[in-house]
Amino acid sequence: MSYKQSGGGGRKQQKPREQQSEQVPHGLGGDQVEGRQAVKELLAVGRRRVKAVYLSMSVDSSPVIEEIIELAGPLLRRVPAEKLVSMARCEGHQGVVANAAPLRAADLDELLADPTAFLIALDGVTDPGNLGAILRSAAAFGATGVVLPKHRSAHVTPTVAKAAAGAIEHLEITQVSGIGSSMERAKRAGVWTVGLAACGKTSIENLTVADAPVMLVVGSEGEGLSRLVEQRCDVVAFIPIASTTESLNASTAAAIACHEVARRRRAAC
Repeated sequence: MSYKQSGGGGRKQQKPREQQSEQVPHGLGGDQVEGRQAVKELLAVGRRRVKAVYLSMSVDSSPVIEEIIELAGPLLRRVPAEKLVSMARCEGHQGVVANAAPLRAADLDELLADPTAFLIALDGVTDPGNLGAILRSAAAFGATGVVLPKHRSAHVTPTVAKAAAGAIEHLEITQVSGIGSSMERAKRAGVWTVGLAACGKTSIENLTVADAPVMLVVGSEGEGLSRLVEQRCDVVAFIPIASTTESLNASTAAAIACHEVARRRRAAC
């Protein structure tokens, strides 16, 4: 049993329209941000240059919209709703789109050298919604970095940025040629590698290495961890679930594992 997307068996599913229309970015992406919370965090955090913020003329006022207007200042452009629709790359733009400098990739070795390292490595997560949700959980539970492969993986598209609800502005994200090689580098740096798989021998509730430098490895929606990646893990952990449930969504599994690592770290303090 792998941690796969609900209903994501062997059949190839049609991608939602917003996923089909998005272009795969060079590098990490993140140059177009859509959705109210995502744009607000982009402006509030200020880690990267914002070029312009486009707000629909028909959008209703709300506290978050007023905050965006104040933060954007002279960068704000009010545009007709139909123009914003043509600019947006996902359907859930919520009346606001921002253009910014792309995300800067972090250095993996620097992330591994952190004595409090808590990294999330994604082995073939291709669904933008799942990636965004994982990034949001990683930020919420104090992860110090996220490791994305350059190939066979979702990148930070507008759909991902919106699902992450601003988390991309708080996280260190690095891109690697392969997850397997990054795990080898983690081991040399003294960082434990923990894969999530239903076939694991250790319950996530008993993960004794959680308060040490650790890299959680999350597999793809349909197949879970690849064979070679699973073989390289120091620990393969499972999440106890009822026998009536076949599997967990990849982002749900990641959230549970992140919460457990954070809980153990708080208890160790």
